[in-house]
Order: sequence, then C-alpha cells, then structure tokens
Amino acid sequence: MGIFTTMDISASGLSAQRARMDAIANNIANANTTRTPEGGPYRRQEAVFAEHLEDAGIGPARVAGVETPEIVADGQAPRMVYDPGHPDANPQGYVAMPNVNIVREMTDMITATRAYEANVTAMNASKSMVTKALELGRG
Repeated sequence: MGIFTTMDISASGLSAQRARMDAIANNIANANTTRTPEGGPYRRQEAVFAEHLEDAGIGPARVAGVETPEIVADGQAPRMVYDPGHPDANPQGYVAMPNVNIVREMTDMITATRAYEANVTAMNASKSMVTKALELGRG
C-alpha cells in the first residue's frame, strides 16, 4: 500500500462522513416538517456506507476506502402527535410527525464529526511522512 493510497482512503472517509453529516443536518432541519412533495411527513434519512474496492488486475480486489452509494429513508413509522388544531391533523386530531429524534441526530453528528477529524488526522500524518521522505531524499 503506497502513501498516496492512504491519502485516498482518508479522503474517501472524509467524503463519506461529510455525506453523513449532510443527511443528519437535513434531518434536524426537517424535524417538524409534516408535508413533503412525496406526501406525508418528512422521513429521516441515513447515509449508507460501502467498501470501495479497487481491482489491481491481478488477484482479488482490495478495499481502497469507503463510499456512500446512496442516502435512504428510515423505514420507521412517523410519530403520531395529538394536535387537533394543526392543519395536517387527521379526523381524530393526530398529526403524523417526522420520525426524527433530535437527541439521536446530535449523537450521530458528534460521532460523524469525530470520524471526520480522525480521517483529517490520518491524512495529515500521511502528508507529514511524504514531506519527511522528500526532505531525506534531498539531503
């Protein structure tokens, strides 16, 4: 594994965590959205991670990072909240609210931020090693 491969892996991790943070931010922003173009309340979104495989041409493919092939809607049912004055209330007075739990979203945001920071640290370490190798080559 070359030094640039480690930087590519860290960069893929940065991109994946950015996609995850974008989905979380979207969830928080829509925590009270009861109407969407698709109909019904907003549904919580999650980033799906998958291995990014690299084919070297000889032998099996190897893991060369992570990718986020899609953002999917959480299948959990909406929360039903009693609010008979709400314009989206059903005949019984209940409103279908998004299945977004702000505490969970904030916890996910913290873990995504920490993972992002870890990838930045790994990338900076790789960059530092390349710089030191170049300095040794000059000397």
